[in-house]
Amino acid sequence: MTDTSLSPAAVLPEVTVHRQTLSGRIALTLAALAVAGLALMPWWASTGTIRMVLELCCYLAVAQMWNLLAGYAGLVSVGQQAFMGASGYALFVMAQTFGIDPFLAIPISLLVPAILAIPCYALLHRLDGPYFSIGTWVVAEVFRLVASNMGWLNAGAGMSLTVMKQYSAFERNIAMSFLCAIMVLLTVGGSYWFLRSRYGLALIAMRDNPVAAASQGVNVARLRFLVYVAAAVGCGLAGAVYFMAQLRINPPSAFDPRWSNVAIFIVMVGGIGAIEGVLIGTLIYFIAERWFGAYGASYFVVLGILTLLVALYARTGIWGMISKRWDAPWFPIRRRLVDTNR
Repeated sequence: MTDTSLSPAAVLPEVTVHRQTLSGRIALTLAALAVAGLALMPWWASTGTIRMVLELCCYLAVAQMWNLLAGYAGLVSVGQQAFMGASGYALFVMAQTFGIDPFLAIPISLLVPAILAIPCYALLHRLDGPYFSIGTWVVAEVFRLVASNMGWLNAGAGMSLTVMKQYSAFERNIAMSFLCAIMVLLTVGGSYWFLRSRYGLALIAMRDNPVAAASQGVNVARLRFLVYVAAAVGCGLAGAVYFMAQLRINPPSAFDPRWSNVAIFIVMVGGIGAIEGVLIGTLIYFIAERWFGAYGASYFVVLGILTLLVALYARTGIWGMISKRWDAPWFPIRRRLVDTNR
């Protein structure tokens, strides 16, 4: 006789794959309201508040791009300011020299970091670990030196975006607010969408163990290249928006290594490899800068020591400590098997 009590249908439970959680639904709702609030800032915030929020959004965008590079692709860059400055200068040249509408010039300017990232990665991808990091800093310095010696970029004197005078202050506020919302959607929302895709699965596998991921068919080299280019474009968007709001650009500000320092602090303190960590770290840095920025060099020393302590004793950052205690992700990317019979 055949024992039917051990048939597959009786042994194996029926399961479904869940990718969203209650905390995730709440976070997405709050995120949608926040993006809507960004777009509507001219109707509830002053010009000074809009400028502060725009700076906060730029920090968030650059930090998330660095998080993709270091937290998932394993590419620790200290030279992402190269693409911010390149995109910013492209915007100013198109608007001032060629008369292109500055708001139309922003998406066009993103072609510059995308194109420049290809030869840069071709030079840097053979380097590993700290050598890669040093290489990215060298590339950024080369960009700064080139911009400082190019006459049609006004060399070291920089450029001003005088064409923005054709728009009223309220029109500029509307444009800056919409650009903030778009930038957050593309960098943070785009990263979340990417991490939830099949490429995101490959990226997470590559983060955990590149050798094992390659043995399972993941094209590690191509994926790292795509992440590097995407991060360059994201940083370029932040640079274009930031310098448009400043109405002024010059080589020291365009290729300021401070942007990489800020990104590293945000990600290391908030939590590397997690969008939630970037949000937490950005808020911490922004508040600390507003309260203690007047202390100058001492303030940066304190931030550096704090980053070092987190790297040594809390490598997963603040969000890592929170997630160990409460399993309530704001942006869940894991796939969970749930028994439907229970």
